[in-house]
Amino acid sequence: MRAPLSVIIPTLNAAAQVPRTAACLFEGLDAGLVRELVLSDGDEGGDGGGDAIAEVAEALGAKLVTGPAGRGGQLARGAAAAQGDWLLFLHADTHLSPGWAQAVAAHIRDRPGRAGWFRLRFRGGALAGRIVAGWANLRSRAGLPYGDQGLLISRELYESVGGFPEIALMEDVAIARRLRGRLSPLEAFADTDPARFQRRGWLRQGTSNLLRLLRFRLGADPDKLARRYR
Repeated sequence: MRAPLSVIIPTLNAAAQVPRTAACLFEGLDAGLVRELVLSDGDEGGDGGGDAIAEVAEALGAKLVTGPAGRGGQLARGAAAAQGDWLLFLHADTHLSPGWAQAVAAHIRDRPGRAGWFRLRFRGGALAGRIVAGWANLRSRAGLPYGDQGLLISRELYESVGGFPEIALMEDVAIARRLRGRLSPLEAFADTDPARFQRRGWLRQGTSNLLRLLRFRLGADPDKLARRYR
């Protein structure tokens, strides 16, 4: 029986980040859970815009998919290229905590009709990071996990809700709304990079994220939101 899980990571100038993220997936390989790794790069030329993603994909034995930059479109292309019955979407800087494979296997066995998300944790463990992560996890329990918490979903459920919309940003919010009432926490952590928060300030970045969500919910153009985000 083939392993059920395809792991899909959207990349854009992320060749330096992917190997460490991929290393965290090894326990899933050892458990017979991970079938393949798919890197979906935002570069139509296939060379990662000069950041060596093609070489990283070859070294990892990963499938590389290329196309225009924009996280929603990259995730959708990665899902289309994947072969697993279950899909796990991760950001390039997300490190899954030890024990994640057991949590995912339990979800696949016990909750096939639901999607799953990991509890957020910022690497470094500063007080501000713990507060922001705590808020994110409360928000997620209310039905709105973000992409940096990963998304575990069966292909059947993914296709039934129409998959990821091909938008530049807020694709995680869009699919979470489609999955309302069918999302469950996974008993493991997604450890994410705090660099953006540290660079801009925890309060400022958190406020920006909230305002961006509100603008999206009020109908703002995701392309414009993405340009401001970058």
